[in-house]
Amino acid sequence: MNQRVLDNRYELQELIGGGGMADVYKARDILLDRIVAVKILHEQFKRDTEFIQKFHREAQAAAKLSHPNIVNIYDVGVMGDDHYIVMEYVPGSTLKDRIKQEGHLSVEDALRVAKDIASALAHAHANNLVHCDIKPHNILMMPDGSAKVADFGIARAVTESTMTYTGNVVGSVHYFSPEQAKGTMITPRSDVYALGVVLYEMLTGQLPFTGETPVSIAMKHLQEQPRSVRQLDESIPPVVEAIVARAMQKDANMRPSSSELVQDIAQAQQMIGGFGTGTVDPYATQILPRIKESMPVSRSDRYAQPVYEEEEPAEKSVFKSKKFVAGLVLVLMMGFFVGAFLSFGKFWSTAEVEVPDVTGKQMTLAKQILEDKRLRVKIDEEFSADVPAGMVISQDPEGGAKVKEERTITIKVSKGGENIEMPDVRGLKQADAIAKIEKMGLKVGRISERTSDEEEAGVVIASDPRAGTRVTKGETVDLVISKGKKEKKASVPDVTGLPLEAARKTLTSAGFKVGSVEKKASRQAAGTVISQSPSGGAEALSGESIHLVVAEVGKADEDKTDNTTKKDSGKQETAAPKPNETTKSR
Repeated sequence: MNQRVLDNRYELQELIGGGGMADVYKARDILLDRIVAVKILHEQFKRDTEFIQKFHREAQAAAKLSHPNIVNIYDVGVMGDDHYIVMEYVPGSTLKDRIKQEGHLSVEDALRVAKDIASALAHAHANNLVHCDIKPHNILMMPDGSAKVADFGIARAVTESTMTYTGNVVGSVHYFSPEQAKGTMITPRSDVYALGVVLYEMLTGQLPFTGETPVSIAMKHLQEQPRSVRQLDESIPPVVEAIVARAMQKDANMRPSSSELVQDIAQAQQMIGGFGTGTVDPYATQILPRIKESMPVSRSDRYAQPVYEEEEPAEKSVFKSKKFVAGLVLVLMMGFFVGAFLSFGKFWSTAEVEVPDVTGKQMTLAKQILEDKRLRVKIDEEFSADVPAGMVISQDPEGGAKVKEERTITIKVSKGGENIEMPDVRGLKQADAIAKIEKMGLKVGRISERTSDEEEAGVVIASDPRAGTRVTKGETVDLVISKGKKEKKASVPDVTGLPLEAARKTLTSAGFKVGSVEKKASRQAAGTVISQSPSGGAEALSGESIHLVVAEVGKADEDKTDNTTKKDSGKQETAAPKPNETTKSR
């Protein structure tokens, strides 16, 4: 390529990559004599002044980040029409390339990479910066196996833009959080969801959701649950499965923060033996030593008299004696009670443990945490509209309590909201519809209004979710209420100059009413319309009243006659000479 130099400092050497936003060049910083990466925005972004402002603002904010797992941003600039960003040059490939080459990563490697990404996100989120486009393509792999997150700031600026380019949605729908797919507010936990998808892909080599169109994939993020990673690979430890499930919760509030995710991953690494410190248990569950218990004996057999084959029927066997039978029954009963005693817990042990608080955690992870404290776990399930399915609602004993080892901890796990059929509230008055919805355990959300030619005002014409769909108790239902028929406007006829009755007929036939009629003196013929309001040609609602002003009967003619008479009499008086004046002149 012909070498270009940006701002007399960055000498572009070769094109090393590109994407939907920019082309990436390997370049040399002439001033500092070091190799850097330069991203130059594509042509379509250059014409969007709003985007350019966001790009510079977000890139400058990202330049303040300093973390070993974030690609450093050195400079942001513009030369002519070229808007560019100068970054740390990272030799090697992306995480996406590695997944394609290896099919999927080992559990140890996947956790190591996920922890690097989560650490980078935690640092960015602490500085009020959200990435918005976490995906394997934006994760650069270092030669030592560590990972660095790229495109902080750029992704944010693109996601905030209201425009789409070349007909495609900006971003990667396979890694979208439900709130991104829905178009609602993006938070740091949106990055956590995307990281959950990346971890899912690293562990299985598959994406949780696929489809023929971006819209179909986005709808799956909103509505469907992915297959568990352990369903795809049974060797994945349950604790890792729990981390993925928690990060990919539909409700953003149920996901961990990025800093909490770092702690969860670190805890999982310890559970499976760490890296290079021991072998990895494929199920990541510590098997506690169990005391051998006596074989269970059915109630009917426990007290039954044993039957033995007799060698000599005529001779009485010692095994049929009453003392032997009584002794056998006593031994069996003692074995039963001792077994039950042992199964409940080590009551002879003085070792006590503090019960961990596992409320709000995913069931598999909660069970793992409790068993690691040498506690037993009993799981009860119940419906809950407030707690997502698979999460712990409560526990007994509560977290922080002191109990002996092997004590059974009962955890109540949510089955989600009870599944019911959305009632049909169309045609009901608003108050009646709300009462019916709340009676079924649902909540009323947003209420909007819309005109309707079929329903009168105040009647429900639609609901979301629609009638007949399956919903869970506690779910929010939006209603659309009729405002009545849409009011139509029409042009008002011009009736000035028409007799009153003719004007009335003209207005009525056009769909209007005649309102007040005012009489006023006018030179026009008596009884004719001299003005109207609204005026002719104006737009008015159908059925609106039109105010008319009509010439008053005979008033104008009378005024004209009086004025003429007065003028004529004045002239006559002036022309007739007075007698005295005539005499004097003579």
